Amino acid sequence: MRPAVQFLSHDLLERIVTEARSVLCSIGVEIHNPGVLSLLADHGARVHRNESRAVFTEDLLDTALRTASPGFHLWDIAGHRSFDLSGVNVHFVPGSAAIRVLDHASGTARVPVTQDYLAYVRLADQLEHIAFQSTALIPSDVHERISDSYRLYLSLLSGAKPVVTGAFTIEAFTIMRDLQLAVRGSAEALVERPLTIFSCCPTAPLKWSDVTSQNLVDCAQAGIPVEYVSMPLSGFVAPVTLVGSLVQHTAETLSGIVITQLTRPGAPALYGGSPAAFDIRYETTPMGAVETMMIDCAYAEIGRYLGLPTQAYMALSDAKLLDAQCGLESSMGATLAALAGINSVSGPGMLDFESCFSLEKLVVDNEICGLAHRLIRGIQPRDDFPAAPLFAELLREGHLLIADHTLAHLRDEHAYPGVVIDRANRARWQEEGGRTLGERAHGEVQRLLGLEVRPAVDDDVRRELTRLMTTEARRHGMDALPPTAA
Repeated sequence: MRPAVQFLSHDLLERIVTEARSVLCSIGVEIHNPGVLSLLADHGARVHRNESRAVFTEDLLDTALRTASPGFHLWDIAGHRSFDLSGVNVHFVPGSAAIRVLDHASGTARVPVTQDYLAYVRLADQLEHIAFQSTALIPSDVHERISDSYRLYLSLLSGAKPVVTGAFTIEAFTIMRDLQLAVRGSAEALVERPLTIFSCCPTAPLKWSDVTSQNLVDCAQAGIPVEYVSMPLSGFVAPVTLVGSLVQHTAETLSGIVITQLTRPGAPALYGGSPAAFDIRYETTPMGAVETMMIDCAYAEIGRYLGLPTQAYMALSDAKLLDAQCGLESSMGATLAALAGINSVSGPGMLDFESCFSLEKLVVDNEICGLAHRLIRGIQPRDDFPAAPLFAELLREGHLLIADHTLAHLRDEHAYPGVVIDRANRARWQEEGGRTLGERAHGEVQRLLGLEVRPAVDDDVRRELTRLMTTEARRHGMDALPPTAA
């Protein structure tokens, strides 16, 4: 049996969805994109252009949910391995997009540069329990107008895993699509084997900007999967109650589903989000708050009820360092996300309200994610019945260390974390240097970065990626890109 967690009764879940639909069909949503407003009007929505507002209909909502895909596969950059985002399959992906990186040597947060991003890509590629990359850091050594496309360029140039990303501007989408086409070779191949997911974020409360709504349309037309990232802040720009915030989250996400499905029925998307329980004491948005995690798990239940695959920002921490708070928030989030069956869990490596990234935290989180994966495999019999012969052997031998039963099932039954997690006795721990968690994590980062990792794309594709990115950089006044050699 797969262990699971549930926060909503069936009746409460249906009431939340009903209320969200009522909000959309009475109040509607602000959409600051004339083209999207026209699209909605053409399909029966009541559009008030002077208010940039669209009021939906029940038929619009029903039609969108009927055509929405129950899941999709994401492919690695080489197009060889796919990942199934459906059902309760769980994948962990680093959080994004941090404006600072935690420097291990000084213990301070600083602005990242290209070499930090490349180190992150090499590291993420080698972590077993991190399924995808994300455009996790924002390098400061390029023009801000290309920071979104440049991050994707670096991930495609140097990495192998699929990429969770997003565009900050409407114009950036074109170059980001073209970078993917350079890897896949054709628009048809990109639809068949998508290699990215784009985050598209409504603005709380009940609003889509010109940029984010256009991103929905552009991604749907290109067959690029999106994740709807609704961000209600409970008690600030959302009701203070968790149920009220869930109603808002559901309404905002449903509106995104309608835009996507009107553009291209069946377009792949994740029912996602990044809500937070606003802490009025500090005026912060704690991702490690238990209420934040409860909202995440609950809206994932709603997403599955509506027939969509799911995403959430969990397994991250608001701590500033790799400390006990960091561990407790990240491990609680990863565990709950796994038990909730969330398909794409964004967060490993992230600190400080999603603003700071740590390579050392990423390797620790990789171990946390591995343990979470073991947890959801559950408990099952493995040649345990009848039990009497095994216990007879135990009594006869005094142990089962080399028993056939042990050798057959040891690796499947027990998850063994790497060197970052200390399981030695004190004497051995001291003999091996008595290193702290941070020191062990940094040592593992250095070891992995010292290994050679081959890019997933060949030299011709690398040259084309660089040509496209260099042309884009020159449009914004840069003579050359920063060096990408390690």
